[in-house]
Amino acid sequence: MPILVSDTSVIIDMERGDFLDDLFKLPMEFAVPDLLFARELAGDLGTRLVQLGLRVEELDSRELKRATEVIRNHRQLSTADTFAFALAESRGWTLLSGDGGLRSLAGANNVPVHGVLWLCDQLEGNQTPLERLHAGLTAISSHPRCRLPAEEIEIRLARYTD
Repeated sequence: MPILVSDTSVIIDMERGDFLDDLFKLPMEFAVPDLLFARELAGDLGTRLVQLGLRVEELDSRELKRATEVIRNHRQLSTADTFAFALAESRGWTLLSGDGGLRSLAGANNVPVHGVLWLCDQLEGNQTPLERLHAGLTAISSHPRCRLPAEEIEIRLARYTD
C-alpha cells in the first residue's frame, strides 16, 4: 500500500473540505513526521487523525541530517516541511504538499509529489459522491488562504455537478 507523507496545509484543506473520513478510506496510508505532528497537529485534530489511521513517524539520524541540510539551503521552508521532505525522500514515499517551494524541491530531487486536487481525484475514483466532492472543494476554494489554481478548481467543480 503506498504511503504518502503530508505537510500541514494538505491536512488542513482536507479537514476544511470535510474529507478526512473519506481520505482514510483510500487504498493508501498517510504519514507525518513527529515534529510536524507535535508542532502543528497535536490536540483534537491530531487525536482524530491518529484514530483514523495517520502514522506519526520519527526521523532517523540520517533523515534528520538531510532535513537540516535542506533547511540551510532553502530558508523559505519551515522545519516541519523539511522534515516531511526528508522523510518522503529517504523512504521512497510520496509527498503531499500545497507549498510551492516544497513541491519544487521534491521535483528537483525526484520525490513524487501531489496535492489537494490530486487527492480530490483519488476520492472521485474511490466513489466519493459527487455532491460531497463539490461541497468539499467549494469549502476549500472559498477559504481566503486557498492557493489552488482556479482553473483546475473550476474543471473539477463542473465535473462534480454532472
